[in-house]
Amino acid sequence: MSFSQFTLDPSLLRGVSDLGFTDPTPIQTAALPEALAGRDVLAAAQTGSGKTAAFVLPILQRLHGRPGAGTRALVLTPTRELAAQIHEHLLALGRHGRVTSATVFGGVKQGPQERALRAGVDVVIATPGRLLDLIGQGCARFDRLEVLVLDEADRMLDMGFLPDVRRILAKLPANRQTMLFSATLPPPIVQLSRDLLRDPARINVERRATPATGISHALLPVPEKLKSKLLVELLRRDEVGTALVFTRTKHRANRLALVLDKAGIACDRIHGNRSQPQREAALKAFKSGRLRVLVATDIAARGIDIADLPHVINFDVPAQVDDYIHRAGRTARAEATGSAVTFVSPDDEPAIAAIERVVGRRIARRTIAGFDYAEKPTASLEVPIAERIAAIRAQRAGERARAQERAHRREATGAPSGTAGRTNSRPAVAPHGARRPGRPQERRSGGR
Repeated sequence: MSFSQFTLDPSLLRGVSDLGFTDPTPIQTAALPEALAGRDVLAAAQTGSGKTAAFVLPILQRLHGRPGAGTRALVLTPTRELAAQIHEHLLALGRHGRVTSATVFGGVKQGPQERALRAGVDVVIATPGRLLDLIGQGCARFDRLEVLVLDEADRMLDMGFLPDVRRILAKLPANRQTMLFSATLPPPIVQLSRDLLRDPARINVERRATPATGISHALLPVPEKLKSKLLVELLRRDEVGTALVFTRTKHRANRLALVLDKAGIACDRIHGNRSQPQREAALKAFKSGRLRVLVATDIAARGIDIADLPHVINFDVPAQVDDYIHRAGRTARAEATGSAVTFVSPDDEPAIAAIERVVGRRIARRTIAGFDYAEKPTASLEVPIAERIAAIRAQRAGERARAQERAHRREATGAPSGTAGRTNSRPAVAPHGARRPGRPQERRSGGR
């Protein structure tokens, strides 16, 4: 089957060709006819399966050649990274048409997003928290909405966005086409689908999420305190090329990036505590090849589309099997091949057993020849809790001292001490027109 069999507008087929798409993926083959016919869709689709085009193309087809005064399609997604990725696809596929679009999410200035919403761009791609804020400020109207998409619905559940999603839904017209895509279908998402969808086309909903078939899996047993040394050794031996490395926490991501930097390995990190410009710069450098390693928490496990990424390394075993699937899904995208390597300490064995059940086989364990597994580490990746608390207290003491100093200066100069000069502390969101892709995430980063 080819994309020409979907009766898409010629301008969209040109966009498909520009992206180098030839044969549709299984999720596209199943979802496109139903979505193009205007049906509601409930689809379980693993990451990297091509689902973005499965809902972007029907939106563009529906809006093509119909200039409107107001937003007619809304895509809700859990993270800035995923919103930016969807927007990039929409811009590329629709480059030969005239559909306007904007992204709305935290971490960037709010003004451009307000203007885009007030102008009524055709398509809005948003994270829930920022959009709800702007709706509350009277910036957004959806009375002309025709299509709603919830992408990565289970991740929105994990990040605590479901209440915000329901508040947004209450502001939308009931007469619309709704599509819900989710890698997994836990009970709250099943209930949400029942509330939202009318006689939906059900795609892959009975199939349990599993890693892509092109991924090779390997386990590297190693003592917890030697994980950093083992990773450096693998990189120095060139057994691992470009790699996305996942850690359990933001703190461990920071510490591991420092270790790799000291070892002379070009790296950066991305997690919820980094600013939006920092996250964008790190991701851009990694995609361009200027970084060999990007260290990330699970906030990056969805919504980061890196072409031909050869290696994913689980520095820390994920607590949930679904997180392993999403991490591994950063490689072997679009039916390519890749490697998922997991460092395993003795305490991780129960989690590994659950992962092996989903993979459907025992994953091979291997050791690295010449690596000293009995070596005593000189430093720990973890900072003792007492030291971390002391550092936080010192930081807060410094902030209080600076605040007092500013107050003294105001008193000395006679300046008023009100709220003038404060910056807006709410997360930012940035809309874009039909020319440039949007940028990532929002007020909640999932705490990872």
